[in-house]
Amino acid sequence: MSNTPHDLHQEFPELADRITVLKTSDAHFARLAAEYHEVNDTIHRAETNVAPMEDLAMIDLRKDRGRLRDAIYAALKAAQPTS
Repeated sequence: MSNTPHDLHQEFPELADRITVLKTSDAHFARLAAEYHEVNDTIHRAETNVAPMEDLAMIDLRKDRGRLRDAIYAALKAAQPTS
């Protein structure tokens, strides 16, 4: 399969190191990241016609991906050290 777009490291390249750290040190963040990856992979499979789905289901998944991305970004910013 080709490179899946919207990978977390592509979405937040400036926070890639923090993503890696939080995946191993924060169980809640790890669950969010895993759910994001699962939803993103499902969307990619549908978009590439590997596993097509109805338009409304795709819209719901894209909304879920956006909600998860927002929650992940908030967690990344909250974990960022202040200087």
